[in-house]
Amino acid sequence: MGFSELLDQMGGFGRYQWLHVTLISFPGLLMASQNLLNNFVSGTPGHRCSLSANHSFWNVTREVGHAFASGAADERGRVPTLGDFQAEGEYALKAFIPPDPSGTRLDRCRRYVTPQWQMLKANGSDNASEARTESCVDGWTFERSEFIATTVSEWDLVCSLRPLKQMIQTVYMGGVLAGAVIYGGLSDRFGRRSILIWSYLQLGVLGTCCAFSQSYWVYCAFRFLSGMAVSGIILNSVSLKVEWIPTKTRTLVGTLTSFYFTFGQMLLAGLAYWLRDWRKLHVAVCAPHILFFAYSWWFAESARWLLLRRRPGEALKTLRRVARINGKAHVSDGLTPEVLRSHMSKELETDQQSLTAYDLLRTPGMRRISVCLIAVWFSTSFAYYGLAMDLQKFGVSIYVMQLIFGAVDIPAKVAALGMLSFLGRRVSQAVCLLASALIIFSNIFVPAEQQVVRTTLACLGKAFTSASFTTVYLYTGELYPTVIRQTGMGLASTMARVGSMAAPAVLILDEVFPALPSVVYGGAAVLASGFACFLPETLNVPLPDTVQDVEDRWSGRKAAERKDAATGDEQAALSMKQVKDADGGSGLNAL
Repeated sequence: MGFSELLDQMGGFGRYQWLHVTLISFPGLLMASQNLLNNFVSGTPGHRCSLSANHSFWNVTREVGHAFASGAADERGRVPTLGDFQAEGEYALKAFIPPDPSGTRLDRCRRYVTPQWQMLKANGSDNASEARTESCVDGWTFERSEFIATTVSEWDLVCSLRPLKQMIQTVYMGGVLAGAVIYGGLSDRFGRRSILIWSYLQLGVLGTCCAFSQSYWVYCAFRFLSGMAVSGIILNSVSLKVEWIPTKTRTLVGTLTSFYFTFGQMLLAGLAYWLRDWRKLHVAVCAPHILFFAYSWWFAESARWLLLRRRPGEALKTLRRVARINGKAHVSDGLTPEVLRSHMSKELETDQQSLTAYDLLRTPGMRRISVCLIAVWFSTSFAYYGLAMDLQKFGVSIYVMQLIFGAVDIPAKVAALGMLSFLGRRVSQAVCLLASALIIFSNIFVPAEQQVVRTTLACLGKAFTSASFTTVYLYTGELYPTVIRQTGMGLASTMARVGSMAAPAVLILDEVFPALPSVVYGGAAVLASGFACFLPETLNVPLPDTVQDVEDRWSGRKAAERKDAATGDEQAALSMKQVKDADGGSGLNAL
């Protein structure tokens, strides 16, 4: 009898498991906020160059009056007055700010060296291209209609400094990657519960400190450390949940708890719309983790981990506590350290095998699986965050887009589960990636003014990338054998973080060509869909336990070896027959 059967005897998915899973999953409502926070704390408000100090309101008003003293009609066929500058500031700004290349609005990054008063008169724009311009040497003036304050308006992260806005998200995802490497190893050494508790405290304190940052680089440092804490929370909360849940309920519980992330995306839209100030929003999504830190001391350490670390006494104490909460205290009365070791004998034997990340690529079957999954994980995360981190380009309220993008995950995950059950893993993975790529490509050809169409296509693309994420999480666990499954999941998670780090940086390519980021995102998804076709199907296939199981099932070598063996046997039989015939012939000749 294994450890899972022991959990069944102690109440299965009982009262303790309900409380345990709920309390661990609840912080997931704010995990989505951390990953997508840059959309709002670093949103780009409408902006233009600030006027120089020489162009104060009264000076400009006087100059406008002199310019129109002759009574010349403006481009709208009427004679301007001094009140026009006060009543129509945007119109008067045409004398100071040139139009952008499209000619539909004022330029955001340039201004005239000297006021061009003729721009306010009829046909005054004829010589506009000859007027000298300069950068915004006096800073920028930001609109406050959509955002009250963001890091962009705080540190002028526009125009030539625009890449620094995208770097914030890249730095954060770098912290998530570092946290996966560091906290993943520390949790194996010090326990899931200890690292989870520390990660809650780290995110609660350092995430809140982001709100009080007085410089860009200090803010980036705090975001990096916050990303590490987010990784520590996600990795250890998943492990701590799974290792206390019986096998037969893992799939259902895992699917249901994933909706916390979905609802968290919708919650972020509400909080951002309500607060609209980047400092307040940081406090709102980070400070609650101090509360999570306070109640996380109630969690029980994984009994599996305690036994594998040769601490049976602590494991026994923890199991008795769980049994008591589940109302099965009498079951634990007969437990002893020796009985626990017998239940975990298979796991203890497996733990003695020294498998490393090299074993993910050492044999043909494992190498085929790992290379394909690297491409799928990277491209899925790359396309997902490429869509989710650029909500302002769709011309719809960023708050509405975030709400829709969160809500679309619900049918996407339900549809993914249906596809996985009827079409299988391989087809579902390839179809989701290819469909997301086609939608991303099609949005390139939709005019910017058709906002409804662009938004609808973006939501469909987000839905398919979400379905791809749901599929690859399950698929990866089924492809890798038990003895190295955690290491394989770690490799996959690392590639996903690399993809999420690269996604914001690609957005800068729109300065070269507006459609170029979409081409890159879609191209990566197409390439990954091709790699997915080379993965073996795992629908209704038992989980592999060893590397040899993988090689026997999916490397293609076993069948070839059998064929070679059969061919060898036939050749050997033919050779024996020829020898016998030769011997018989020799004997007759002798006679």
